[in-house]
Amino acid sequence: MGHAEYARRGKPDILCAAISALTIGTANSLEELAGERIKVTANEKSGFFQCDFESILQEKSSFLVDSMVFSLENISREYGRKYLQVKFEEV
Repeated sequence: MGHAEYARRGKPDILCAAISALTIGTANSLEELAGERIKVTANEKSGFFQCDFESILQEKSSFLVDSMVFSLENISREYGRKYLQVKFEEV
């Protein structure tokens, strides 16, 4: 199965692709466009993705993150928590 386990083994997993595009695209935008310093931890096999910020985010960066979260939460509602769980931890 794909990382999201939405598609059968050997078939394209559209949920995995959508989630990857959102998370990786946002992380890249935070670094390259907004100039944020971040630490990304990912496990391609399990689909785990974590992004730690080295400082308080700029307003434009917060907007990027909010947009990603909004989209991920919509995917979770549409396809179910079985396939995507969005978790936050502020420290």
